[in-house]
Amino acid sequence: MKLTTKLLAATAIVSAGAAHAVDLEVMHWWTSGGEAAAVTKFAEAFNANTEHNWVDGAIAGGGDTARPIMISRLLGGDPMGAFQFNHGRQAEELIEAGLLLDLTDVAEAEGWADIVNPPSLLDACTVDGRIYCAPVNIHSWQWMWLSHQAYEDIGQPVPTNWAEFVASAPALREAGKQPLAMGGQSWQQSGAFGVMAVALAGLDPWLAVNRDKNAEVAAGPEYAAVFEAAAQARDFASGSNVQDWNQATNMVITGEAGAQIMGDWAQGEFALAGQVAGEDYTCLPGLGMNAILDTGGDAFYFPVNDDPEITAAQKELAALLLSPEVQVAFNLAKGSLPIRSDVDLSAANDCMQKGLEILAAGNTMPSGTQLLSPDTNQQINDLMVEFWASTDMSAADAQARYAEIIASAD
Repeated sequence: MKLTTKLLAATAIVSAGAAHAVDLEVMHWWTSGGEAAAVTKFAEAFNANTEHNWVDGAIAGGGDTARPIMISRLLGGDPMGAFQFNHGRQAEELIEAGLLLDLTDVAEAEGWADIVNPPSLLDACTVDGRIYCAPVNIHSWQWMWLSHQAYEDIGQPVPTNWAEFVASAPALREAGKQPLAMGGQSWQQSGAFGVMAVALAGLDPWLAVNRDKNAEVAAGPEYAAVFEAAAQARDFASGSNVQDWNQATNMVITGEAGAQIMGDWAQGEFALAGQVAGEDYTCLPGLGMNAILDTGGDAFYFPVNDDPEITAAQKELAALLLSPEVQVAFNLAKGSLPIRSDVDLSAANDCMQKGLEILAAGNTMPSGTQLLSPDTNQQINDLMVEFWASTDMSAADAQARYAEIIASAD
């Protein structure tokens, strides 16, 4: 693959001062099999189309583990060349401290304002009119994945919505299967709760809580139903005995579990296992209840560096990440949706096509990380760990504590 003429012209403005090859360390938390296959597309494109070298800085354990390590590197004066964060408010303080590279010249040369869809993804990279990150995909939490093998084994049809799944759970348990696969990390449990909130309470109550910080709605009847469903899910997930999300996905792939609530990055694991969407597994956007996608995802930030050659290499990578060829290759491998709608995704599988249709229809919502501060998100994560770990906390008690968090949210 070679860079397009347009991209070559765009990168010329940022690479003119780079006289030598740069070893650019790129830190991220994509370490599962499917994620590793996807990030390799970025590395291959960078190595093939520039004079520089991608030095992989993968950190196992997910974003909750990786982000503090990355921030420590930055604050300690040992910056990497680039790093992955989610779209949203995670980098606010780093930008305010002047630690991150301004990419506005790259964005203007490459026309990001015209190609990034939805525009909220670029807005999430923008502070005081300046652009500080390169969005690379749209990842949505709003999915449930179901194993055809598991339902074939119990002689029942694959559920088409949450209510049908709830009805099928006893038969799965009786057959020795895990009704709901769930890893042991807080972000997984908190994310699943967020999916249930949108699917079962609806978008307007979710926005009232997450955008407007309305504690009355958080304590009200719509969210009471969500917490009751979360208590059901907690029971269905008991016995999973896995830690990482991809281990839970593998339970669905092997037919050991009936379902998993997880973002569309799970598709990379199904693809790596050779499974076919619609034949080996089913995907339900919005739990089959409310087909809407949150437009979260991943973006790359670039620390300020005194070396102009490193800065030039950083800007070359930023431009490359949004090029059409790289967007297609990466997102097909990752299971995410591209941030530009002018690329050919005819090779997308059944689940990606569902996502593209929802996106085209405009049925989107912001992600929680775009609306709630990292501190508030961590408080919710901590609550969810406690709630999912033990039935001693009732749905009503968890809801009361959740409403208190929302009341003081920033």
